[in-house]
Amino acid sequence: MATSEAAVSRTEIVKNYTSLDQRGIVIAEYVWIDSEGNTRSKTRTLEPREDGKQWDVETLPIWNFDGSSTGQAPGENSDVYLRPCAVYPDPFRKGNNILVLTECWNHDGTPNKYNYRHECAKLMQAHAETEPWFGLEQEYTLLDLSDRPFGWPQNGFPAPQGPYYCGVGAGRVVQRDIVESHLRACIYAGVKISGTNAEVSKSQWEFQVGPCVGISMGDDLWIARYILARVAEDFGVKVSLHPKLIPGDWNGAGMHSNFSTKEMREEGGMKAIEAAIKKLEARHAEHIAVYGEDNEKRLTGRHETGAIDTFTYGVANRGASIRIPREVAAKGCGYFEDRRPASNADPYRVTGILMETIYGAV
Repeated sequence: MATSEAAVSRTEIVKNYTSLDQRGIVIAEYVWIDSEGNTRSKTRTLEPREDGKQWDVETLPIWNFDGSSTGQAPGENSDVYLRPCAVYPDPFRKGNNILVLTECWNHDGTPNKYNYRHECAKLMQAHAETEPWFGLEQEYTLLDLSDRPFGWPQNGFPAPQGPYYCGVGAGRVVQRDIVESHLRACIYAGVKISGTNAEVSKSQWEFQVGPCVGISMGDDLWIARYILARVAEDFGVKVSLHPKLIPGDWNGAGMHSNFSTKEMREEGGMKAIEAAIKKLEARHAEHIAVYGEDNEKRLTGRHETGAIDTFTYGVANRGASIRIPREVAAKGCGYFEDRRPASNADPYRVTGILMETIYGAV
């Protein structure tokens, strides 16, 4: 009886090549943010450094890409330059290979229009003595290739919200493999990921990054988003950061932003927290303007949100613009949570305007 040829998975085939000796060559994946808030990347190889040290921000070469293909430059003057700003171990290629987070710069030496990191870094540097800590809670939804949330019927809706938040078991959660893989990949890369959980709407998840100091918050969050997109790609799954993907009685997706400075964390820090909240109230509209696209569909005053046109704050109130955790109110010091940013907001813009509003522009 003839035996059929054994099936060989793509993973086994690819391993034949990824296990080959790289002969000292470092593979660097240059990552940047495009005009629509998506991550892009391209690969280059680097010879070992002559001094035997690892490649870092100071020694990595500046590179470029075609900005006319990403909405970042006109076709007649399309070169956009990639300046390395943070380096992470590559959880996909492993070994000495690296992920290189970059800023986008124009040919004339000015930051690209969509380079929000540059101004944020200046603010963080100018107010470094305040020791700003950030923690961002990134919500997202997993979709199939037809853009339908996983676990949702093709021609209807799942059971109402309730069993999905921090849920366990079939019928309550979907695609946990992606979440677990992303968590470990972030840890390997050195991202300060602090947790993850299933969210209120079915197929919605969240991961948290922080506490991070200053500009490292935006850097780690962007690389975590890139890693999530790459992990989901391996599973044939899409990641949506839209703040209100499905209209109706479903929770939207946000990026709740936890913030504190040294004076807020010390004894009597509630006075500094309350002063900061008053400043945030005065610039509510300016914050909303940079807190993400389509956020008006999410900030309705329902589904654990405040209304987009009204600034509110309160202790343990998840329907307010700003929430002061109950334990912070009890201790009289700690941090506050800005619940307004949408899931698709740029972390550099969110953390930057928090610093600008509370401590002044530079």
